[in-house]
Amino acid sequence: MSRLQTRFAELKEQNRAALVTFVTAGDPDYDTSLAILKGLPAAGADVIELGMPFTDPMADGPAIQLANIRALGAQQNLAKTLQMVREFREANSDTPLVLMGYFNPIHRYGVQRFIGEALDSGVDGLIVVDMPPEHNSELCEPAQAAGLDFIRLTTPTTDDVRLPTVLNGSSGFVYYVSVAGVTGAGAATLEHVEEAVTRLRRHTDLPISIGFGIRTPEQAAAIARLADGVVVGSALIDHIASAETPEQAIDGVLSLCAALADGVRKARIS
Repeated sequence: MSRLQTRFAELKEQNRAALVTFVTAGDPDYDTSLAILKGLPAAGADVIELGMPFTDPMADGPAIQLANIRALGAQQNLAKTLQMVREFREANSDTPLVLMGYFNPIHRYGVQRFIGEALDSGVDGLIVVDMPPEHNSELCEPAQAAGLDFIRLTTPTTDDVRLPTVLNGSSGFVYYVSVAGVTGAGAATLEHVEEAVTRLRRHTDLPISIGFGIRTPEQAAAIARLADGVVVGSALIDHIASAETPEQAIDGVLSLCAALADGVRKARIS
């Protein structure tokens, strides 16, 4: 079993959802970002999504767009992001880590080179926002053949006709974007999320993680009662944006992560 399969299976046995945290590699600089990355598991992150900085992150809202700009300004690139994963793996061999981003940097790096180095560094899966299933042969299929999970996004506008096509070849978990918009947008209603999870479960046995618009422990707990995973990104990144020192950035992100983890862990306790 992959790290992702193992982690979600363990959490199912514990009857709780996963806290999935997103940060952008190299934001606000390499050393601070690495310290945050290394601290997330102890703060309660069950799965980590690490953003690959890109100049045109079209699915992301202002918070993550600015994170990309900060990281690129600090000279972060794909090679350094893979190096960051290697350094993370020196002390952590259990926490699943997924790279999230866009195809352009991977294409420029070289698909086979990227897949090989991602595996060697300890990456478990990929979320590539702008690679639809019609282009599975370009990245999804070679990545999965090599042993990387390929995680698809589904949205409120992905209807029952389109959904099987989107889920074809998916592995690891399904990422449900709970609002029709960019990251950091307003949260969906719980009724909407419950209906969406019920519909998705008719189409897949994969764990379902919900993201976009979740900012507080209370919101995370509410989603954790309905889904297999709760994804939080922009709220964590806001602490980096507002920090005046690296120490403030690290403490802010890890403190919020711990509070979110506490909410998720208590969500299903009657």
